[in-house]
Amino acid sequence: MKKALVILSCLFFSVALAGCSSHWGSAGLGAVGGAAAGVGTYEYNLKRQKDKIEEDYKSGKIDKREYEIRLDQNKKDSMF
Repeated sequence: MKKALVILSCLFFSVALAGCSSHWGSAGLGAVGGAAAGVGTYEYNLKRQKDKIEEDYKSGKIDKREYEIRLDQNKKDSMF
């Protein structure tokens, strides 16, 4: 996750420095910022789901097999 944030930050700042002098650059900066916010929200939601899966397993609501299936699906859904 840290690696992805560093890459996104570098991309964001390089576009910001290069593109703010033109209208297209400002539009590109907005698109990159919006995409970064979307990815961050998506990954945060997956983190919350993973925490819920672990909580359900610890409380005994799901068994080990179901726990592993859900964690595997969560990892497949993750972009990073």
